[in-house]
Amino acid sequence: MAAEQLGFEGMPRRLYPCTPSRLNTWLDCPRRYRMTYLDRPKPEKGPPWAHNSVGASVHNALAGWWRLPLDERTTEAAGRLLDRAWLSDGFRDDAQAAEWRHRAREMVLRYAAGLDPADEPVGVERTVSMKTHVITVQGRIDRLDRRGDELVVVDYKTGRRPLTADDARTSLALALYAASARRMMRTPCRLVELHHLPTGEVAVWEHTDDSLDRHLRRAEQIAEECGEADEWFRATTRPADVAIPPERRHERFDERFPPQPGPLCAWCDFARHCPEGRAAAPTRDPWSALASD
Repeated sequence: MAAEQLGFEGMPRRLYPCTPSRLNTWLDCPRRYRMTYLDRPKPEKGPPWAHNSVGASVHNALAGWWRLPLDERTTEAAGRLLDRAWLSDGFRDDAQAAEWRHRAREMVLRYAAGLDPADEPVGVERTVSMKTHVITVQGRIDRLDRRGDELVVVDYKTGRRPLTADDARTSLALALYAASARRMMRTPCRLVELHHLPTGEVAVWEHTDDSLDRHLRRAEQIAEECGEADEWFRATTRPADVAIPPERRHERFDERFPPQPGPLCAWCDFARHCPEGRAAAPTRDPWSALASD
């Protein structure tokens, strides 16, 4: 029998590396988490979504706008950047893609018209990270502003659903971005904003130190659940267990970490690989997540 390797007393605990996206995927559905982060080879994804193409195109255009020299940051330049960044994956046909390219361009033009080109952000697509005694978390902020003596987290949204202050308040990602920016830059960062480009509305929430700490504790709890799932999955794919067919390992994983079927099943990239996803797929309109008129 092989001897078990024991840890040394007083040795620091290994931190769990994660991103807000990884933690939220676990909350959405453990099965989706397994397919996204654990399965090797990863299951094949379904076809691309048109709303993701719109979102990525708008994000890339706005990031590019802030990277232009100051005297080139014009409203017209924002429109040209959207044309250059446009992604046409997932649309029904060329006509629909052209229609949404025009709509996305109008969103970006309207938004850029309200920006002060000289109001230089602290960061654009800025990566931030931090450590606690449980996790090391990293994420990328769409835009990080400085207002007075404080930093502000800005996140662009292009979905059809209007947003509220409660969306900003409950967002785990925004809270982790704020906490990370505060720690990295040694500057207060409590305000988080969701900029909804289809309507021009801004959903705002001002965190307190206590509310940011609650989000951090929540992230640690989720990470501990993820870590348990990761270790269990690794244990069933070690050499001693290679004879277990992958489908049986997946069944055992689902028994231990039950999937969470719900409205997101129709939009899961891996819908074809699970019963709930296949059942939801007939009700899915590939373009219905696009912003309404």
